[in-house]
Amino acid sequence: MKLNSAKDLVVYQKAYSLALEIFETTKTFPKEEKYALTSQVRRSSRSVCLNLREAWAKRRYEAHLISKLTDCDGENSETDSSLDFAKDCNYISAEVHKNLTDQVLEVGKMLGSMIKNPTSFLIKSDN
Repeated sequence: MKLNSAKDLVVYQKAYSLALEIFETTKTFPKEEKYALTSQVRRSSRSVCLNLREAWAKRRYEAHLISKLTDCDGENSETDSSLDFAKDCNYISAEVHKNLTDQVLEVGKMLGSMIKNPTSFLIKSDN
């Protein structure tokens, strides 16, 4: 399958779906968390997708691609930590936490694989 955009990447699709699920889940968080945990977990989960789009745009150079993918991985880890806080503050159940963090783990593994093997994603030069 030819990849025409970052949206074609399975990791992007999984990260996007996760960000939407997190958005829906955080609608039940307490109002006092609106500018703290709610905002933070929404931003970090969305940032994985946004940074993947940037990585795709910068795939002419391996170092740039890896740098943006590393940013994705960092945001994904931040999402994981925020979900831990949400569980420990009793904003989400252990079951919801496991579901979401399993998805975070899957995205992280895919990002790690891309970071370790970036060449198949690079734009091939004609030279």
